[in-house]
Amino acid sequence: MKRTAALLLTLGALTLPMAYAQIPVTPAPNQQVLLESDNPQLKDNKKLVYDFWREVFEGGHLDKADQYLSEDYIQHNPNVPTGRDGFVNFFAQYSQPKPIRDEISGPLVSIVAERDMVILSFVREHQDPNEAGKTYTTTWFDMFRIENGKIAEHWDPAVR
Repeated sequence: MKRTAALLLTLGALTLPMAYAQIPVTPAPNQQVLLESDNPQLKDNKKLVYDFWREVFEGGHLDKADQYLSEDYIQHNPNVPTGRDGFVNFFAQYSQPKPIRDEISGPLVSIVAERDMVILSFVREHQDPNEAGKTYTTTWFDMFRIENGKIAEHWDPAVR
């Protein structure tokens, strides 16, 4: 009996890491499906954020920021100034306009809209601190509040 218990404990200890191994985060196979909603307002909010991300954020067309961001846009990322002008001036240092893609180029997982909020989630890959040369995936979230047809506020998990 003691041998059986010891064997079961040993097998359990050996298989425990496999039982809890991370399942990789994967992008959505079809971004257009993510834009769908039975609620016309939520569908419009999703499309607003989606187009902002493609055209302004990824495409670098900061001249289009006034189409998407309210003038008094609130930024909660500690690295980016608040206000539409603050956003534009900050990203002008890092981006140049390039062709606008039909889809978001980052590995988009999901778009969720509820009330006046829209959340984009992306695959994020990091170096595994426990195993040199290995990586793991996790999820990055950007959340936006929509007011009067424009993005009025933004949150993400960025730290300084």
